[in-house]
Amino acid sequence: MTIDFAALRTKMVDCQIRTTDVTDLAIINAMLAVPREEFVSSRLRALAYIDEDVEIAPADETGVARYMMEASPFARLIQLAGVGPSDFVLDVGCASGYSAAVLSLVAGSVIALEESAELVEAAQSNLDRLGYHGVAVVEGPLAAGCKSEAPYDVIMMEGSVEEVPAALFDQLKDGGRLVVVEGNGNAAIAKIYQKSGTVVSGRRAFNAAVKPLPGFERAAEFEF
Repeated sequence: MTIDFAALRTKMVDCQIRTTDVTDLAIINAMLAVPREEFVSSRLRALAYIDEDVEIAPADETGVARYMMEASPFARLIQLAGVGPSDFVLDVGCASGYSAAVLSLVAGSVIALEESAELVEAAQSNLDRLGYHGVAVVEGPLAAGCKSEAPYDVIMMEGSVEEVPAALFDQLKDGGRLVVVEGNGNAAIAKIYQKSGTVVSGRRAFNAAVKPLPGFERAAEFEF
């Protein structure tokens, strides 16, 4: 049976994106344009547009599997960050490259960061094959960011974290924004942080349950 992926893409936008208050036409058009099915394994192509996170890589030595974020919170985070055509974006945890492809159609340029060599290779291959040339894929620890290319207008976190490390805030420009889902499961909250001079302030935006990124666990505290 032949699957009409273009129809599934339109249904995803109409039923998952527009219905969750995403109104930015640049984001909507980008998500209509990028073939989500091209960034998952062949066995999961039929599930690429379901209203859930889609597994990209099984758990490794970190114990954390890697996922393509569910479409709705992903789109809402881009809108929350106010990503525009002049913005330089760091995409932390790009996995197989889908998020970076979408961001490349909304932003000016994108650094796509991955710490798994296999995912770096997959992301680079997918982005090259599909013609997304406004993205540079970089390998390195996610929690360290990519200091060599900083500062950034926007930092996007492609999964939930317990804590955002100071190293990432340090890589924001004055006026730069970082968007992230903090916490675990249904108790997690999407937040936006903005930098003004050396001060970073944050605010809560909406509830979001997405899969975690590895390496962002809160340090254990000693208790008497």
